Amino acid sequence: SIEMAVPSQMPVIISILRAGLPFHDGILKIFDRADNGFISAYRHHISETEFEIRVQYHALPDVNDRIIILADPMIATGASLVKAYETILEFAGKPSRLFIVGLLASEEGLDVVKRRIPNDGIFLGAVDKELTAKSYIVPGLGDAGDLAFGLKL
Repeated sequence: SIEMAVPSQMPVIISILRAGLPFHDGILKIFDRADNGFISAYRHHISETEFEIRVQYHALPDVNDRIIILADPMIATGASLVKAYETILEFAGKPSRLFIVGLLASEEGLDVVKRRIPNDGIFLGAVDKELTAKSYIVPGLGDAGDLAFGLKL
């Protein structure tokens, strides 16, 4: 049997741009009265295989003592989610509960997220075993933002 739970308050849905936009829209179909937030966490490549996560933009409501659903379709290294969580704490407050949703994660990225982000649950479609030298999920699905919106220049 499936256990059903109804949240005591509407969550705040926060997605990582741009890959998270289609995913965000789907979550809004379930929580249609939820507040929304967006964070543009992206990879800034230092070399072919090294990168750092940068946040260029965020639009976040106050999340103090609120439930958050943090959405990122692909959790490769986990670094984007960690940076997004740090951004939330710095600019929007400390949530009462945090749930992470994704379509696909690597084992390594999932381990990073579990260690670095206190959460009440991680919901995924699947977990793949490894990353490439460029830190992309293998076999993976490709770049979620590129799949949804076309290649970025």
